Amino acid sequence: MHFLWCHFIYAVRMENITITFADGSTSTVPQGTMLSAVIAELKIKKPPVAAKLDGELVDLQTPVQRDSHVSLLDAETQEGLEIYRHSASHIMAQAVKKLYPEVMVTIGPAIEDGFYYDFDTPEPFTPEDLKRIENSMQEIIKQNLPFTRRVLTKVEAINLFKAREEDYKVELIEEIPADSVSLYQQGDFIDLCRGPHVPSTGAIKAFKLTGSAGAYWRGDERNKMLQRIYGTAFADKKALKEYLNRVAEAKKRDHRKLGKQLDLFSIYEEAGAGLVVYHPKGALLRRILEDFEIKEHVKRGYLLVKGPQILKLDLWEKSGHLDNYRENMYFTEVEGKKYGLKPMNCLAHMLIYKSGLRSYKDLPLRYFELGTVNRHEKSGVLHGLARVREFTQDDAHILCTPDQLHQEIAGIIHFVVDVMNIFGFEFEIELSTRPQKSIGNDEDWSRALSALRSALDSFNFTYDINEGEGAFYGPKIDFKLRDCLKRSWQCATIQCDFVLPERFDLTYVGDDNEKHRPVMLHRVILGSIERFLGVLIEHYAGAFPLWLAPVQVKILTISEQQNDYAQTVVHKLLCENDIRTELDIRNESLGLKIREAQMQKIPYMLVIGNKEMQEHGVSPRLRSGENVGFMKIDDFIEKISHTCKEELQGIDTDSKPSTTR
Repeated sequence: MHFLWCHFIYAVRMENITITFADGSTSTVPQGTMLSAVIAELKIKKPPVAAKLDGELVDLQTPVQRDSHVSLLDAETQEGLEIYRHSASHIMAQAVKKLYPEVMVTIGPAIEDGFYYDFDTPEPFTPEDLKRIENSMQEIIKQNLPFTRRVLTKVEAINLFKAREEDYKVELIEEIPADSVSLYQQGDFIDLCRGPHVPSTGAIKAFKLTGSAGAYWRGDERNKMLQRIYGTAFADKKALKEYLNRVAEAKKRDHRKLGKQLDLFSIYEEAGAGLVVYHPKGALLRRILEDFEIKEHVKRGYLLVKGPQILKLDLWEKSGHLDNYRENMYFTEVEGKKYGLKPMNCLAHMLIYKSGLRSYKDLPLRYFELGTVNRHEKSGVLHGLARVREFTQDDAHILCTPDQLHQEIAGIIHFVVDVMNIFGFEFEIELSTRPQKSIGNDEDWSRALSALRSALDSFNFTYDINEGEGAFYGPKIDFKLRDCLKRSWQCATIQCDFVLPERFDLTYVGDDNEKHRPVMLHRVILGSIERFLGVLIEHYAGAFPLWLAPVQVKILTISEQQNDYAQTVVHKLLCENDIRTELDIRNESLGLKIREAQMQKIPYMLVIGNKEMQEHGVSPRLRSGENVGFMKIDDFIEKISHTCKEELQGIDTDSKPSTTR
């Protein structure tokens, strides 16, 4: 009997399973073998930090119990890098607790460019503190402590963290609906975490703490202010160095700094947070961009409209904004009647549609407005031009028949691509589905989502699904542009809406002489003009392309003798040829004038001395410092005109779209 029992155990232990890897190769191993042991037998150039076991993210210490498919994740894959950075945040928290035992830890996720961890501490972290924490992290990494996963019941976990006086962890565990929770431990540090994590602290090869800031617990300003430490981590020091160089370059390109240097805009505390005041050059830059937009919209069959800044509260209630967007709105009262400042432009556009009887022959109708809106943003999220309380959208609403929907969505996509080509932006695409807080029935949402998906698929685009992030009235396509530093910015959006036409009883007469319901597409191309200007300032580092520069040419005289001739040149360029020109006839050295014009990043400086005056010409100098050489005025005008046309050649209504993916 004893022999049979031992033989049974031996047979179970010797049962083999097959692991199939992403490249199609296989390994046959005993059941229960850890992934780390399987990987040790493979020849892998890049060490994995975690894996996907039958589609589920797991640690490398996970035992495999059945035939399975395994994908290995190294720190250069998106999912692998997120796990890598999340592990770095745990190491940072361990270092903080080692140096400051009285501090309580809260949460520490990976984010797009790194990670952060929030701590409850009475004093903000100083740069000297961050250096100490970095040094402590290095010591922990050198110890190569294993990340060990533990599963406890909720009661056990609560008792554990109560004993360690970690009140925030207790609060989080109490809200978890499951009966058990997972913890991760490295050394003497224990954290509540789903995981997975890298095998050991020694897997982290390159990291840097990048700064600290205040942050409310759970992002709620009614809660306690915590101290957040930001950091980043990469698979090697070269990638980290490249990232830190991009960060340094981003600081130099900060649109708030350049906005002041180039005298474009200001945000005055006495005027109010999040409210932009445009200086002359900034207002001109904005006007150039708006004129460009109007021209391109008219060319594509859009009709210019304009709605009021406030509308009666009844309309906002009817549209659903009052129930679903109230916290972002401002309200006022006029003669005893309540009004809402518009956070969106769609309501006035629907009123315009309802102003007359519409036939299917009239559709599609494309209404376009550079509409200024106001939104109640919390002060903590305001950021220069990127996040403000009053901004202008290049907003349009297209009302069409269901049969025209695919064609209209495709037309918007072409428009987006045309404009992004002008500015040299690549972009990625997301398709966002119905959020929990929404209006309308399932059938209409399904039709809208299907229309957006079908249009994207017809372009063979690759796109991500963003579950639950649609507008409250319909699903949407979002275009996220990438600037020269590879940063992502929300830009164009297309929202498909069957709901509001129903709520506002919009109709058209079909070819059967019956009334039908149109579909409405909400869309922007640049999005917020303010945010897009901020992106452009940083993308170009303030050195705008010639067609967009608020000042294209600055004329610099060598002495007073050339002043009259310089005035003639200004008239020729500015008044006769619409070339935006400034004149500097101050009694200063030419070197000083040139340096100041270069600091203003003006594309061309025209130096005028006796030769230029006598031979009726100019001597252009680029903002880079290159001297073009003497040329006749008409030749220079032709050069300016040709360059602007070349820069705008990306606009082509028949162009084919391309993305970064």
